[in-house]
Amino acid sequence: MKLRRPRRPRDFRLADSAQQIVGGFLLAGPFVVTEEVWVLAASMNNVQAIGTLIVVFAIGYGALYTADTTRDLDDEQEVAGIPLRFISLMIVSFGAVTVLALLLDAPDTFIEDAKTTREVAQTTFKAISVGSVFSVVGAATADSIFAKNG
Repeated sequence: MKLRRPRRPRDFRLADSAQQIVGGFLLAGPFVVTEEVWVLAASMNNVQAIGTLIVVFAIGYGALYTADTTRDLDDEQEVAGIPLRFISLMIVSFGAVTVLALLLDAPDTFIEDAKTTREVAQTTFKAISVGSVFSVVGAATADSIFAKNG
């Protein structure tokens, strides 16, 4: 006799996004206000920043659909073929870091050598990509731990 694994419900609820937001902000906060992150971001090149983005997407996808064996990718609601839960996770992960960085005025605090607005924007983008590595872990973990079982 084979036991079926429990499945999460198909519907993606607002509460799921709220859980992601809590987890995303929880782990993003310490990295947004750490000078070392901003120094690291200033020294990164664009290829490293894109690589960091790929890592964030891979961690998010892996945490939602590989590490969490009770979630079935085929049962997820989709938008243009992409699971809605994953879209929400990416928005929360990058959004939490962006909101905190701007709210706490991190770019003006930590970026001293930038001569142009473009340099400030590039360094801020890179710092957000670094912070999102940690934010996605918190958001995906909260989503998986607090999701209702079906």
